[in-house]
Amino acid sequence: MGVTFEVLAEPTRRRILDLLRDRPRLVGELSAELGLSQPGTSKHLRVLRDAGLVKVRAEAQRRWYELDPAPLAEVDEWLAPYRWMWADRLDALERHLDADSPEE
Repeated sequence: MGVTFEVLAEPTRRRILDLLRDRPRLVGELSAELGLSQPGTSKHLRVLRDAGLVKVRAEAQRRWYELDPAPLAEVDEWLAPYRWMWADRLDALERHLDADSPEE
């Protein structure tokens, strides 16, 4: 899991995962979205692939990259004990908003 956190610490890699969340993409498409060179994008994709966060599928000369969410499940599991902090605050916000809203 430590490797996953290290990989996710880089904002460009998180942006790549955000783009891949929608659908598989080619390197050129990712490069255009990110405003990076193709070699720069490929380096980030290699790190993501080595961490198991991205899978690559060859189709003739093209390489399709897609998200592999399995390592994120481990991060989600690690975060589970901390969720109560957010839940309590969100509940308090909801109560506050309900108290401030005009009655219908």
